[in-house]
Amino acid sequence: MAVDLPELYYRIKDNGAAVFRVDPENRQKRIELDQIANVNIRNGEVKVQGKAEVSDAEMTAMRGWITERQAIQATRDLDDIHRAIDQMNQTAHWAQSKATPEQLEAVTDRMLLAMYDLRQVLVRKKADRMNGR
Repeated sequence: MAVDLPELYYRIKDNGAAVFRVDPENRQKRIELDQIANVNIRNGEVKVQGKAEVSDAEMTAMRGWITERQAIQATRDLDDIHRAIDQMNQTAHWAQSKATPEQLEAVTDRMLLAMYDLRQVLVRKKADRMNGR
């Protein structure tokens, strides 16, 4: 059974990935992963690892991966915000219909501070957009 393996494998990290060259053709018939670079999706930087030699095609593939990963992260970030809105609505329902006075006492101050902070940021950003900044 033949398996088509990619030429590069990306081990995801917080700000990017460690990039490995996939070598399926070795003496032990095992797949070997040789780290060739680290990529940073925040600044688009590619750092070649040690004495690894990276081809132009590999560099192009890594830069393409960075662009793709940035798009995935942007989509996930927005999806997380939509989930947070849903969670806030569920929290309002819980507070109104299910929460005990003790439960409300345990969370009210922290929730109000978080909501106040969020409101300040959103109002400031909205004002900046309206003023063309």
